[in-house]
Amino acid sequence: MKINIYYGGRGVLDDPTIFVISKMEQVLAELRVEVKRYNIYEYKNQVSTLPQTLGDADGIILATTVEWLGIGGNMTQFLDACWLYGDKERISKIYMQPVVLSTTYGEREGVLTLENAWEILGGLPCAGLCGYVENIEGFEKNKEYLHIIEKKAENLYRTISQKTKGLPTSNQAVKQSVLRTQQLELTPQESEQLSVYASDDDYVKQQKEDIMELSSLYRNMLGQQTEDTSVELISILKSHFTPQRNFNARYSFVIEGEDKPLFVGIREDQIDCHYGDEANVDVIVKLKSTILEEITSGRMTFQRAFTVGDMSAKGQFATLRMLDSVFHF
Repeated sequence: MKINIYYGGRGVLDDPTIFVISKMEQVLAELRVEVKRYNIYEYKNQVSTLPQTLGDADGIILATTVEWLGIGGNMTQFLDACWLYGDKERISKIYMQPVVLSTTYGEREGVLTLENAWEILGGLPCAGLCGYVENIEGFEKNKEYLHIIEKKAENLYRTISQKTKGLPTSNQAVKQSVLRTQQLELTPQESEQLSVYASDDDYVKQQKEDIMELSSLYRNMLGQQTEDTSVELISILKSHFTPQRNFNARYSFVIEGEDKPLFVGIREDQIDCHYGDEANVDVIVKLKSTILEEITSGRMTFQRAFTVGDMSAKGQFATLRMLDSVFHF
């Protein structure tokens, strides 16, 4: 039988969880169990590869300390890695015993969090061990506490040996029906390889640089398309311009999605169209690019767009009404 211990604390000398798992190691060794401890804080840059160590384990102990709030970042990262890269079929056959000691508050919630997480992963939870420790020295010397710790270790050994089954839980139902994450269909071997890539800082850095380069390329392409559309709109307005005698006007079209307004200046038979802010305009028109496309394609007039509320305007309304006379689409 092999049992792995995953310690999610910070490794400080007065951490009561270290004392507890050390005692459990001794008991399991006496029962001729192969025990391997993994201090997660030592695998900060390779935490995504830790789920690979579950492969030959019959059971595991997830041990952590509540120093402020919750089970801590190290343990959370390990559980995230199990979800993303772990072999779910293998996890479904592994028993897990949570061990949570608290120096503040929340040891029971910590045990419940670990049990829920392991069940959602598909694993088999065992009865856990939790407690509040105010004085580490008094805790270590208390014989009753030592007896409880030893019994918990024996119960884990007995549960794994007898392959004890439990009743179905709602967490298992949630895993099957609700938590259907959008994941690639990968084999366990492919998941392990992906976890290796994820833990390689140089590989991840290169991937980020490639993504930024592609993003910049597509932004430039999109910007070119926008520029082409803007030039085309100016060309359409000029080609459909119908001069009006003794008519001068300055329009500013604020088009949704455009960074700058489209200025249209008319002086009898001359027209000036460009993008930019201009002062002293007669009419400010606001509309969507789709509505402007409807107008320039002849399916709608400026007057109708204003009447039905697809276009708003501010300024001299007599000048606004002249748009359908100045531009024939």
